[in-house]
Amino acid sequence: MLIRFGATNHRSIRGPVNLSMVAIDRDREEARPVPLLGESLLPIAAIYGPNASGKSNVVAALSWLCDAVSFSFRFWEDEIPVEPFAFGDGRTLASEFSVEVIIDGVRFEYVLELDREHVIHEGLFHYPEKKRRRIFEREELELKLQRGLGGLSGTRELITHRTLALSIARRFDEPLVSEFTRELLGIQNLGHMPRRSKSRLPAGAYRNSSHRSTIRWFEEEGNQLTLFDDNELGGRFIGVRQQALALLRLADLGIEDVVIDRREVIYSDSEVRTQRRVRLLHKTSEESVPFDLDVESEGTRTWFALIGPVLTALRQGSVVLFDELDTSLHPTLSAELLRIFRSPVTNPRGAQLIFTSHDTSLLNHLNRDEVWLTEKQADGSTRLGALADFSGERVRKSQNLENAYLHGRFGALPQVDQTALLRALGLIG
Repeated sequence: MLIRFGATNHRSIRGPVNLSMVAIDRDREEARPVPLLGESLLPIAAIYGPNASGKSNVVAALSWLCDAVSFSFRFWEDEIPVEPFAFGDGRTLASEFSVEVIIDGVRFEYVLELDREHVIHEGLFHYPEKKRRRIFEREELELKLQRGLGGLSGTRELITHRTLALSIARRFDEPLVSEFTRELLGIQNLGHMPRRSKSRLPAGAYRNSSHRSTIRWFEEEGNQLTLFDDNELGGRFIGVRQQALALLRLADLGIEDVVIDRREVIYSDSEVRTQRRVRLLHKTSEESVPFDLDVESEGTRTWFALIGPVLTALRQGSVVLFDELDTSLHPTLSAELLRIFRSPVTNPRGAQLIFTSHDTSLLNHLNRDEVWLTEKQADGSTRLGALADFSGERVRKSQNLENAYLHGRFGALPQVDQTALLRALGLIG
């Protein structure tokens, strides 16, 4: 499970921002105790704030770090594709990222500092018996390894100024590194596709493949793992296709099944190729008709796309990022998604959902320690704060969060002034 994530000097994030999944109100079933940490962790974090306040950039920073670990060894040859704060001295400063996770009850911490030309500092640590121990740490090209991890020594031969040591070390068979990178790279992003920039990644290299992930759950059951082990289900086996169909039908879209077949497509050069076709079977009182996925509504396609990543996260106990959850989903479906992640019954392995939203009705389904607020500061940078400790004043556990938010109790609302518009329209002098 994710404990905390931090970023500095990334897009609209200038000063450090930190998103914590540590529970304040621990006396409820969705707060998952972690004995060695001495804390309980939350399965949900929601980020609210005005347009252009940086909500998406908080999520994008974590996604950027995952992509960096995946691709730096193969694609960072000429320069590092950092995206520093565009104003003031942001372009001359290094960017920093840090992430902490729990793996089998043990805390892991990864820190990274880099600019466009080189990796300045990088380190991976763990805390067995609550004591910090270095797995590896590098300053520029100097790499130090924990004693007994000689299997990672080959990392020294491959390291460059523009390659993450973690990207290299994950290729060696060292359990401590493999476990951490598996946890980090298991994070799925259901939001918008990251922006491409010079020296970023080749087309098609992004890890966001939601539709493909969902389709796999509807294909032959013999090729898939079950969501939970038999002993977790009390011996009641439920096939993965049935699980995916149950989540699809939960949305009450009038869809009873998914049909996956092949069709021949003739291209302009007369070449005939076979492509996989996905159709959703709609049922009426009189008949059932399959529709191509491409002609479905945006809301239907959004719900279909999240089925695979959500079921995968529930199976693995991993993290799902969802930028603008409310854009295509009805509030009822968004609330149902929150219930799936919050319940220990449907989420026994501690999967986590981190999302941005403008839908204030969802605040009625969130606890005070599950809500984060962004504000755009005078210099254009993003400020991220926990609602539970807004302005240093503890928010009451029983407070109506939606009502308080809409009345400006927590700030993080757009400041609307029509004066300039009315003057431009000639309606006022």
